[in-house]
Amino acid sequence: MKPAHSIKYKRRYKETVSYISWRFFLLCAGIGSALIGLIIRVTYLQIIYSKDLVREGDMRSLRVKKVTTTRGMISDREGSQLAVSVPVCAIWADPKIVYENYENQSLINDPRWKELSNKLNIPLEQINHKIRINFNSRFVYLARQVNLSVGEYISKLKIAGIYLSKEYKRYYPFGPATAHLLGVTDIDGQGIEGIEKSFNYLLTGAPGKRIVRKDRYGRVIEDVASIDSQVAEDLILSIDERIQSLVYRDLTHSVKKHKAESGTAILVDIHTGEILAMANSPSYNPNNLAGTPTNIMRNRAITDAFEPGSTVKPMVIVSALNNGIIKENSVLNTQPYIINGHKIKDIAQYSELSITGILQKSSNVGISRLALAIPAKKLVDAYASFGLGKPTNVGLIGESSGIFPKKKIRWSEFERATFSFGYGLMVTPLQLARVYATIGSFGILRPLSIIKVYRPIPGTRVFPEKIMRKVVHMMESVALPGGGGVRAAIKGYRIAIKTGTVKKVGNDGHYVNQYIAYTAGIAPASNPRYALVVIINHPTAGKYYGGAVSAPVFGTIMSSVLRLMNIEPDALTADDKVLIIN
Repeated sequence: MKPAHSIKYKRRYKETVSYISWRFFLLCAGIGSALIGLIIRVTYLQIIYSKDLVREGDMRSLRVKKVTTTRGMISDREGSQLAVSVPVCAIWADPKIVYENYENQSLINDPRWKELSNKLNIPLEQINHKIRINFNSRFVYLARQVNLSVGEYISKLKIAGIYLSKEYKRYYPFGPATAHLLGVTDIDGQGIEGIEKSFNYLLTGAPGKRIVRKDRYGRVIEDVASIDSQVAEDLILSIDERIQSLVYRDLTHSVKKHKAESGTAILVDIHTGEILAMANSPSYNPNNLAGTPTNIMRNRAITDAFEPGSTVKPMVIVSALNNGIIKENSVLNTQPYIINGHKIKDIAQYSELSITGILQKSSNVGISRLALAIPAKKLVDAYASFGLGKPTNVGLIGESSGIFPKKKIRWSEFERATFSFGYGLMVTPLQLARVYATIGSFGILRPLSIIKVYRPIPGTRVFPEKIMRKVVHMMESVALPGGGGVRAAIKGYRIAIKTGTVKKVGNDGHYVNQYIAYTAGIAPASNPRYALVVIINHPTAGKYYGGAVSAPVFGTIMSSVLRLMNIEPDALTADDKVLIIN
């Protein structure tokens, strides 16, 4: 028989073993469960939820860096640079890094920050305020379009949280002379006026992209992908910088001399339809827009429409000849007469005038009698054939189509009479230039172009050449002694012009005591090469007639152009020819 203490020991031993086995099982079960849970979790994260995790990780580490492309250059027909992009830099701050390295007070007292303030010409308190209000941001501009030398100096200051980025600033070498035509860009390099805006899609190209991975300190640790930028296109205009500059110079002189509100001049190559010059005065400095009122930035050559006055009279004569109403040597009664209670008269009274005389003396009586003999529809169609009432479609944003009368079943005689000397419709200076380019091409309507033309467009014949040559010959009388535009005459050259003067229409639609002086014409008349339109708006120095105000500047500009372009004189006298031979 076994002792009692032996039995107790065995019993305790079994209980202990049982307890240890149970704890071991529980531990193994726990570890197994944890492993299973971990495997499930890993499987879920790596297989099921992996895309979402990768996306969140990329959001924290991947950054897209814009690869800027230089804006396209604008040049004239001979290659002179009219608008270029010069490299500058932007100064920006990372507020988080700034305040990790500087307490508010230490930033103000740091001499490097004071130097930064001096170089940017911005008060240090203003810089500190800008950073403070953007505390939660990682990017804030301090200055844009800073000179490279200033940027290099700031970079050497090595201020924590202050960085430089490359950008470009637009520069216009000829300043005010080309300002209205070229326009300007905004601080981000996008065109907002003129050609810069109209052809922005060509000049900007498309920026590239570089996708990089950054660590927590903002350092690039991996180049993930890149998209090449699309190179911007350069633009070659039809403008000749030499002509543009002289046109602007002479126009500005005339505007100042006559104390006018504004002036516009447009020169067109008749053979190609290319616009060689388009100038407005007063102008502005496109390289420094500070204090420039927005209303002075509009291109009046395409936006402003005026009643064309007597400049439409050649079209009336073309229509009358084309419809067989008159002959070249016809003579008309030019005594004043009354229509619907309105008296039609001229400044100087003539009992009768030839067709040439009607143009030379700018007779409202004579031209209105012609208009009354022409069916109203045919006269309106004649104006439309020269392009009035239609945009020129040169591609410049903001161009006006003018105001052209809609088709009427019945016109009053007074409406037809005034329509013949330029009232009842409105045209832009560019539309008027197209009319005279069509006259200069002896009846061929060509599209105008602000871009250089390499292959001249044939155009569309709208009137017979024989009739147009007769009218051009008649128009020569205007610049001869006794004509209203004698002050436009150019020694050695025959010119065919027409002057005009109209009252301005006020904001309420009624005429006001202000005038617009026109001179439009072509030269040389024997073989027309250039069409020029000059408009002086609201001269206040005393004179306001086209023959006294706009005709002289027409002659000055056209004379300079003909000699600059080496156009052979076509009105040399015998003495002149002897001098040339000797």
